[in-house]
Amino acid sequence: METPAIVVLCLSLLPLLHLLFNLFLKQKHDRSCYMLNYECYKPSDDRKLDTEASCRVVLRNKNLQLEQHKFLLKTIVSSGLGEETYAPTNIVSGRESTPSLTESIEEVDDIFFQTLDNLFSKSRVSPQQIDILVVNVSLLSPAPSLSSRIINRYKMRTDIKAFNLSGMGCSASLVAVDLARQLFKIYENKLAVVVSTESLGPNWYQGIDKSMMLSNCLFRSGGCSMLLTNKPELRNRAILKLKHLVRTHFGSNDEAYNCCIQVEDDEGYAGFRLTKKLTAAASKAFAINLKVMLPKILPVWEIMRFISVYLRWGNNNNSRKLLEALNLKSGVEHFCIHPGGRAVIDSVGESLGLTDYDLEPARMALHRFGNTSAGGLWYVLGYMEAKKRLKKGDRIMMISLGAGFKCNNCLWEVLTDLDDANVWEDCINRYPPKSLANPFSDKYGWINDDRLSFIRMEDCEFATAL
Repeated sequence: METPAIVVLCLSLLPLLHLLFNLFLKQKHDRSCYMLNYECYKPSDDRKLDTEASCRVVLRNKNLQLEQHKFLLKTIVSSGLGEETYAPTNIVSGRESTPSLTESIEEVDDIFFQTLDNLFSKSRVSPQQIDILVVNVSLLSPAPSLSSRIINRYKMRTDIKAFNLSGMGCSASLVAVDLARQLFKIYENKLAVVVSTESLGPNWYQGIDKSMMLSNCLFRSGGCSMLLTNKPELRNRAILKLKHLVRTHFGSNDEAYNCCIQVEDDEGYAGFRLTKKLTAAASKAFAINLKVMLPKILPVWEIMRFISVYLRWGNNNNSRKLLEALNLKSGVEHFCIHPGGRAVIDSVGESLGLTDYDLEPARMALHRFGNTSAGGLWYVLGYMEAKKRLKKGDRIMMISLGAGFKCNNCLWEVLTDLDDANVWEDCINRYPPKSLANPFSDKYGWINDDRLSFIRMEDCEFATAL
């Protein structure tokens, strides 16, 4: 009788042993995603697109008439961009109407190699140590791929896992991070580099469609390279730990799919169209994402309170009421919002009940660097770090929106106090400025005077001077 009793006892202990064994393996093989460093791109000063430079670019487009100039003035003044954003070399030099493949590749090469050189140096990591490389550039996809250019430049190993993402829009950066995170679940003890930027030079719009002229007013040069790892021995060197990441793709909705899309206008000019449906698409995608994200990041008591509100308002499809009922700050200290435009930032802030202090990093990143597409989030993060806001144990919620239509959000935990001034070093003491007013209105506001509607732009003295 003793033998069966021992067998029964052993069998009953198997689940416990299995649990302990899994916990041991989890501790031994930590496959969490840690960020060791990130490096944002900063172009040279001769590529700054201030008021005068912007005016020169506008006036070179002979397709534009007074109506389009009025629209551009209104858009630029209300965009939230300042005087120190950057444009590609071919735009500043007056070659936007004749982009070349060589210049297009040189544009992204400069971003790649500046950020990667600094990243490897700062992290004390050799390019030959990199196991995974993910590059995302939406509007440029040459052959060989852009990731191959990086591998060739740094003579990386032959067994590197390389990926090249295109067409993913402004939210591509977190898509690339998620790809690295998923690979970390398969491969142990790896180092990954993610490079996020956009190709603007060959995609400058030359037509008169107002919905396509918007992109010229908002998008500017920028990008970022990040170093990620799941190596347990590097945890002490990490600055951030990825806690959660949720991706939402609302592309099944026709209006959402078409609200942010690369097309040709009626005259055959290629560009990026941003429609009035974009705000609604972003709101719906954001709400869908939060339904998955919030239970992962909020404490239990806040979730229970939200459930009671949902039972009251959920059947009315009142997403705004539901969001207003949340206290996100019970699970998040900092909000890193994609600096896609002033309207985008204000809309997200209003829906989440955020303060001016919460929105300041996104607004300042937009003002200083513009909408740098997939790289934008990291300029916002850099501002928080330069202002010494990020302390050990803090949680950062990144919110990104992009073509598709996609909403990708994640939560990072700060592992050590951060205070690197990064690309903000030369200007952080000037931010936030007393006023975000754009000088374009002061210099060219007369264009809205209807009494001057008979004047031809090409006849103006300032136009010929520029």
